[in-house]
Amino acid sequence: MENLDGTILTTAAPSIGVSLGVPSLAVGVTITAYLLTLAVLIPLSGWLSERFGARPVFLTAIAVFTAASILCALSQNLTELTAFRVLQGAGGAMMVPVGRLAVLRMTSKADLIRTIALLTWPALAAPVVAPLAGGLLTTYATWHWIFLINAPLGVAAFVVALRILPHDRSAAGPEASPALDWWGVLLTGFGLGVLVYVGSLLADGDTNVIALVLLAALGLALVGGATVHFLRARYPLLRLSSMRIETFRLSHAGGSMFRMTISSMPFLLPLLFQDRFGYSPVLAGTLVLFVFVGNLGIKPFTTPLLRRFGFRSVLLGATGGAALSMVLCALLTRETPLVVVVVLMVFSGVVRSVGFTAYNTIAFADIEQAEMTAANTLASTLQQVAAGFGVAVAAVALRAGESVPTGSLLPSGSFSFSFLVVAVLTLVASAEALRLSKSAGENIRPARRVTATP
Repeated sequence: MENLDGTILTTAAPSIGVSLGVPSLAVGVTITAYLLTLAVLIPLSGWLSERFGARPVFLTAIAVFTAASILCALSQNLTELTAFRVLQGAGGAMMVPVGRLAVLRMTSKADLIRTIALLTWPALAAPVVAPLAGGLLTTYATWHWIFLINAPLGVAAFVVALRILPHDRSAAGPEASPALDWWGVLLTGFGLGVLVYVGSLLADGDTNVIALVLLAALGLALVGGATVHFLRARYPLLRLSSMRIETFRLSHAGGSMFRMTISSMPFLLPLLFQDRFGYSPVLAGTLVLFVFVGNLGIKPFTTPLLRRFGFRSVLLGATGGAALSMVLCALLTRETPLVVVVVLMVFSGVVRSVGFTAYNTIAFADIEQAEMTAANTLASTLQQVAAGFGVAVAAVALRAGESVPTGSLLPSGSFSFSFLVVAVLTLVASAEALRLSKSAGENIRPARRVTATP
């Protein structure tokens, strides 16, 4: 639910605009408000989990998200919809990182790869399912059902979580837990909020360049100030000590670049298919859906791949394969047979899934259970920011390529140029993976099965 609702409104924006009496572009503020709230409040999830326990925070988050979804569907104007999207983002900011933390606390190192693979696929599926889901719900029902569909899902999730989540005995409680790091909250909240807002302005493309530069400088200064504060504070909101660990640092250095470029693809592909090739929204959404087929199809083989080749080789293969898929997308034309496009989408989904699973798993390979809350909160924050900038990077690349003529070298003009840009950026992740030691992640890597010989 949380991942779907980040992007599902894109295809429904015209219908929402007509219903609420505003231009469709104005609906973009509701998407920005949601992503801003996620970025600002995710860092709080770790402190809340330590103080009150993962179980009550997770259950409350599901309830808030579900109630906010219903309120979004009942909105009568854009102001109400935006306000309820902020509330929905508040629930989502607690729901995903705290839910993952509850699982990681109960997962042994031996089961980490399989568990992370299961946790990863909804995040992989949502961006590619969202365009088609939003289009179908808007076409055959009304935009309200984009939010109302969360009601039965939220109720079911709440009931299941209530039954299976154990009571968290590790919660410190209000008396024993450290006080909230208010300076960290303010610096991080405003800093990340400004940077995510800058990302949305970059994607919009109509903002004054000077204003963008000033806002970006402000956001970076606030985040820099927050970093200095975290290194000095006794009980910081975000503990940065996990970045000293090679495997965690790799997952959020090259891994952030990988997440950012991969997150740009569900934005670029529907635009390519509809704006350049003239495909219908349903056909475009269906083609993008084959990325999810690749995501899901490779899942049973993720653990054997890591067992056979190890993290370093798998990461190099995934990042290199992702870059290759982007280069091939740059060569697509309207005359390309649909079966070739489908095969390319499946291949893109395969390397995408393998890369995400490997990065997300190795991040916690050397994290002790006592440090899991802090590491999980930092990981969730960095991942949200990286994914949030994916659309911005793609939009900037598209605009930069507008002067590129459509020709034999770049058959789709600005779209071909943008795919090549994100491919080059993805190779940065490959360079980072090259620096990883060959033994990294061996402590959680499943042992290879050896067949006994008679």
